[in-house]
Amino acid sequence: MILDVETGQITDVNPFLIEMLGYTHGEFLGKKLWEIGAFKDLAAARTAFIDLQTKGFIRYEDLPLETKDGRQIDVEFISNVYAVGESQVIQCNIRDITRRSRAERARRKSEEEFRRFFEANLAGNFVSAPDGKLLACNSAFARMFGFASVEEALNLNLASLYADSRAQEAFVDALKSRGQLEQCELELRRSDGKPLYVIASAVGTFNEGGELTQILGYLVDETERRKAEELLRQAQKMDAIGRLAGGIAHDFNNLLGIIMGYSELMRKGVKPDDFQECAEEILKATRRGAALTGQLLAFSRHQVLKPAQLDLNKVVADLSKMLRRLIREDIELVTHLAPELGRVKADQNQMGQVILNLAINAQDAMPQGGHLVIETSNVVLDESYIEEHPTMRPGGYVMLAVSDSGVGMDQATRGRIFEPFFTTKEFGKGAGLGLAIVYGIVKQSDGFISVYSEPGMGTSFKIYLPHVQEEASVVRAEHVPQESFAGRGTILWVEDEDSLRKAGQKYLDSLGYTVLDSRNGIEALEVAERCQGPIHVLVADVVMPKMGGRELTERLRLTRDKLQVIYISGYTSDAIASQGLLEPGLHFLQKPFSLDSLASKIREVTG
Repeated sequence: MILDVETGQITDVNPFLIEMLGYTHGEFLGKKLWEIGAFKDLAAARTAFIDLQTKGFIRYEDLPLETKDGRQIDVEFISNVYAVGESQVIQCNIRDITRRSRAERARRKSEEEFRRFFEANLAGNFVSAPDGKLLACNSAFARMFGFASVEEALNLNLASLYADSRAQEAFVDALKSRGQLEQCELELRRSDGKPLYVIASAVGTFNEGGELTQILGYLVDETERRKAEELLRQAQKMDAIGRLAGGIAHDFNNLLGIIMGYSELMRKGVKPDDFQECAEEILKATRRGAALTGQLLAFSRHQVLKPAQLDLNKVVADLSKMLRRLIREDIELVTHLAPELGRVKADQNQMGQVILNLAINAQDAMPQGGHLVIETSNVVLDESYIEEHPTMRPGGYVMLAVSDSGVGMDQATRGRIFEPFFTTKEFGKGAGLGLAIVYGIVKQSDGFISVYSEPGMGTSFKIYLPHVQEEASVVRAEHVPQESFAGRGTILWVEDEDSLRKAGQKYLDSLGYTVLDSRNGIEALEVAERCQGPIHVLVADVVMPKMGGRELTERLRLTRDKLQVIYISGYTSDAIASQGLLEPGLHFLQKPFSLDSLASKIREVTG
């Protein structure tokens, strides 16, 4: 476009401008710049024209214009004054930059929105380098970690905020392989060292070579929710303990009543025949008490198990004979046992209890009769299966399934069946411990359990125990040898429970042993020092005041290296393991045990 330098009238335009603005050549000629609609939004056009005359140059980098048909466009407008012969003219160069300017405005708007989101978001937003160097964060991030300002937070490396540095490495490695991470639970640390639990989401920025260059993420503080959940769990635990205490007190009171009653009869003097009957009843009551304790330990997953390589087919076959007598006649028991079943490592008695508990539950679920099916098979769980069952691990398993054709369960019930004290039975018909005990035994055996059930379609419990490759060893049921327990030798009996120590001493004396008794490890050392002859067997409680069984053994073996040791304890496996007493080859008896079992163990260690 050419303008007259004196009047500002348009003297010429090129075809490109005509096409751009939609005016004809004639509509341009003779008009002044500010009289053309396209330039009506040119700010202070007359003033601009005067500036052009004075300065000889003006430029607008992003000028909004309106075409003849009303469209809005953005142009770059550059004007210069040129000499043509003895006169001067104004040349205007106009270029359509609509796409570029709109893209630039969109970028600036996006950046502004992101900046407002980044700064104002209640979540802790951050940008970091792959090595953990914090490049940017918002005030919520700084507050979350206890920093006074964003500037203070920017002085740290994210790696210093992790409770475990390996977790930070795992987070970055996962981001490199996946590109983004969502809803990851992380345990971090505030600047004052207090724990901080967050849900983290992040996306990675990668260069052309696929290398991670930057991490953008946000954190949601879950600490208070975790605390609330822990308080709720604690309240539920205390409620459960209260109910458990009431139930156990009821059962033990009955057992103690039996023991006390028959003991009083024996003390007052009864006929020889009645004396034997009283003793038998007392033994029955104590065995019931021991079984109840075993159930509680299984429920808490702290029972000392005696794992051995098992053939579950044999366990099922042996138990099915008893089950056929136990379940009602209107229930048909069917077994499908896989040939060449792999071996598992588990406690034989506990696996029998698992099958028994599930069978009793199945019977209760079939009030009108039905089918009880027990199956075994070899299975391999692959990665695709594990994706749908994330609590399990891939590998080879032996599967034990107990299924019924009963009433089934809805989803809400299925979600709670392994909770202690949860029961669908009417009041007084079930304590709600059966399936919790099953769950505890299976988990303690390093296995998994799942349940499949629909209302009216029956229920199937599937237990997966890891397959072991070694040759199966023969597992024999515990029994008291029928031959005499009489023996010779010196026994050092160390037990802080006076009544138990006295009973054991009298019993071992009756078998012909010389018994030295002590209440704790310190006394036992003094007794052993006074003993001039050999001490053949030490029977010692694991945990005693002043000195425990393990330390006592180490002290005695400094001078008596051939001493045989039998450890006894009523504590859980965790407590025993913490003292190193679950190592192979150690002899152990768990309380309560029969005195015959003690005598049998002494015969075993002395050969």
